[in-house]
Amino acid sequence: MSLKLYNTLTRKKEIVKPIKDKIVKLYTCGPTVWDYAHIGNFRAYVCVDILKRYLKYKGFKVKHVMNITDVDDKTIKGANKEGISLKEYTRRYEMAFFEDIGTLNIDRADIFPRATEHIKEMIAIIKRLLSNKTAYKSEDGIYFDISKFKDYGKLSHTKLEGLEAGKRVKQDSYEKEQAQDFALWKSYDKEDGNVVWKTEIGNGRPGWHIECSAMSMKYLGNHFDIHAGGVDLIFPHHENEIAQSEASSKKKFVNYWFHNEHLLVDGHKMSKSLGNFYTLRDLLNKGYNPKAIRYLLLSANYRVQLNFTEEAVKAADNSIQRLNDFMIKLKEIKNNTNKKQIENIIHKTKKQFEDAMDDDLNISIALAHVFEFVKEINTLMMESNVGKNNAKKIIEFMNEIDKVLGILEEKEEKLSLDLMKLIEEREKARKEKNYSKADKIRQQLKEKGIVLEDTKEGVRWKRVK
Repeated sequence: MSLKLYNTLTRKKEIVKPIKDKIVKLYTCGPTVWDYAHIGNFRAYVCVDILKRYLKYKGFKVKHVMNITDVDDKTIKGANKEGISLKEYTRRYEMAFFEDIGTLNIDRADIFPRATEHIKEMIAIIKRLLSNKTAYKSEDGIYFDISKFKDYGKLSHTKLEGLEAGKRVKQDSYEKEQAQDFALWKSYDKEDGNVVWKTEIGNGRPGWHIECSAMSMKYLGNHFDIHAGGVDLIFPHHENEIAQSEASSKKKFVNYWFHNEHLLVDGHKMSKSLGNFYTLRDLLNKGYNPKAIRYLLLSANYRVQLNFTEEAVKAADNSIQRLNDFMIKLKEIKNNTNKKQIENIIHKTKKQFEDAMDDDLNISIALAHVFEFVKEINTLMMESNVGKNNAKKIIEFMNEIDKVLGILEEKEEKLSLDLMKLIEEREKARKEKNYSKADKIRQQLKEKGIVLEDTKEGVRWKRVK
């Protein structure tokens, strides 16, 4: 079965057919590095991570570009407030972003272009737009004339009837923006402080929209496969990207537009005034397992709103623990009773997983099949109907699935010598039937976050939060 994705441009699911056979060119709107990224941002990045991982699982090569927006109103204001250079200010949050995606096991893009390092490419596009009269100069910058682009609104279905001619917007904040001419280049303003580029089109800085067009087209070409981002970027950002890019190149900009829905926290939109606004670091400071956070962020289809709650994180943590316990049990199998039915169950689950993922990355259904598989195999293990060779095949299958999910422990954790010594002392106490001492040591370990489980193969431990 072929992978189908919902294309925001056409409003329907379409089979993914790359422009160049087996090579998918993917662009993601990345972070604006003015502060630490919040969990709503990371839902978007995790959704794209699942898309990218599944494309690779299907045999595609992926060339992935994610931009770093390091010049806009917020970054300039932050740098000026601290009295430091724009570069010094933004690199702090850029490095934090890279640390955070590592924590969430998000695959890094192949290229992370910075806006400030692509001014030349932006100016080249703006000059072409001026030349073909789809852009015009004003006293405060250079603007794109949306009335000159007949397809404006095709992504967002924005209607241009009643648009006030010549109405312009210069700001980088777009929450309340209506359809109107937008800034490609902003003339220098004293509030910009030392942030200015002296160019043939004037002294100033780029608008936000032109940054993504310049960087995506430089690394992926004027026409590429998939452009991804949150639904909040459909209008005006992505609509404006299409207009300026296609007006400049005279080619179709992107074939598939991939947009994820919003993340809610406790049923509400994130807001500092509601006290439900969290960065990843806030959650880690609360003691949440990063794998559980990742699991929760990926657990619902990307086109469905996801509600982030404390109870949901705990449930996600339990799911992760269940999978890791399952893998540990498989590695401990010693018997040689190998059943043919195991291969049939693996084959069935693989098909179910792929059928669900091929249907617009329907990951909640895919995960349900994975856990049903775990339940079936656990039942067979309890009946001693899984041998070492079976276990090896099951582990290989789970690791193959995890290339998409990215949630299993990469390697077995080792305990400190002190903790191992306590476990050994408890085992000795049990053998000597000193159950009081054994129970006391069990409690000591539990207080240190280590829970013991006595099995017929011996004692097993796991770390709990």
